[in-house]
Amino acid sequence: MIKFFAAALWICAVTLGAVFYSFQAAGERGVGEPPKPMLGGLDYVKTDIISVPLVRDAKIDGYFLTKLVYTVEPDQIKKLSIPAPAIITDQVYSYLYSNPQIDFTKKDTIDLEAFRKAIRETVNARVGVELVHDVLIDQVNFLSKDEIRDNAIRRRKTAGETAQAMTKPFQPEH
Repeated sequence: MIKFFAAALWICAVTLGAVFYSFQAAGERGVGEPPKPMLGGLDYVKTDIISVPLVRDAKIDGYFLTKLVYTVEPDQIKKLSIPAPAIITDQVYSYLYSNPQIDFTKKDTIDLEAFRKAIRETVNARVGVELVHDVLIDQVNFLSKDEIRDNAIRRRKTAGETAQAMTKPFQPEH
């Protein structure tokens, strides 16, 4: 019986020693690499749809519509006194008005990578720290004035037809 207790005590001591050694060895080497920017530690924040009227020759040509997602440091965004979506929206307006050479009717002249980079860099410069790590585009559209007018006319027709159908007396089929 004493041999059995001695063996059990020896097994417990060896197990505890192995666990203690493995924790010390792991602590010296480090548990692992720090997470990569896209793999953790950042918050993803979506903006509402940002609508920017594009003015050329004192007339509105159309509207640039975008919905963005940006990655930020959670600790840094909590320190802001101005909401981050307001800063992002302001920078989108500033970028589009400071680059009048962008022609949204020609899709090949739009450089989305330059747009994302400019938004990220100007927000970070304005805040004074690296707040935004990446800007992702969730949606981007351009609606010309003619497209908006056509959609409005189409909606009015549909609403009128619906109103007529609702005011018609119900006549059951025989």
